[in-house]
Amino acid sequence: MLKTLYIAATGMDAQQTRMDVIANNLANAQTTGFKKVRAEFADLLSQTLRGVTPPDARGGSVPAPLQVGLGVQPVATTRDLSQGDLVNTNNPLDLAVQGQGYFEVQCANGEFAFTRAGNFSLDATGRIVDQSGELVQPGITVPANTTALTIKSDGTVWATTGNNTTPTQVGALQLYTFPNPGGLEASGNNNFTETVASGTPIASKPGENGTGTLLQGYLENSNISAVTEMVDMISTQRAYELNSKAIQTADQMLQKVTSLR
Repeated sequence: MLKTLYIAATGMDAQQTRMDVIANNLANAQTTGFKKVRAEFADLLSQTLRGVTPPDARGGSVPAPLQVGLGVQPVATTRDLSQGDLVNTNNPLDLAVQGQGYFEVQCANGEFAFTRAGNFSLDATGRIVDQSGELVQPGITVPANTTALTIKSDGTVWATTGNNTTPTQVGALQLYTFPNPGGLEASGNNNFTETVASGTPIASKPGENGTGTLLQGYLENSNISAVTEMVDMISTQRAYELNSKAIQTADQMLQKVTSLR
């Protein structure tokens, strides 16, 4: 009976974890470049009450073991890396990646991170930065007297300055891919950091090596479907209630046992 209490408790804990993941997805439904996260679970090691046996002298044997599962545990969270919808902003510093590449930014602590969020702006010195003020790599400075800024699909950045009619190239953005992008670790501010599971980042010119191209004046929305998340939330709630009901039932059965005279 005590096993029932423990097993159902692991189920409640697992569904709570799943609910936390769903809540985070819904909270970021309007976050630029956010990717849906899914909780993954695995069963706990089963307790073997009786194992299989080899044939005896009569040729008979126990063909299947007698095992009782001990519950469930969260093992990982995986990201859906599919492309989000692209929305037109008409902002020349907004960039969307049409493909699998990531922008690189340098954080305040000097470390480098990677992001799909291309809602960039200029700092006081004219450098292209993200919304947290982190420098987009490689560092590109837009001249102060720029009248028009063009970022082409191949990442080249062109500025038209003063009374000039011919734009001048002031830099070129790169995109990065990973052997296993699912191994990246979320570090907040729409950023991901490299891990041993993700592999070493591979820098490429946009449009090459599967990085995808850039689209100026657009942003990539999250790939969250609010309807799907709400359905998952309802099923999670029902599973949580069923596990709690199992605990209540086991408790009532224990009360029956302890009340015997």
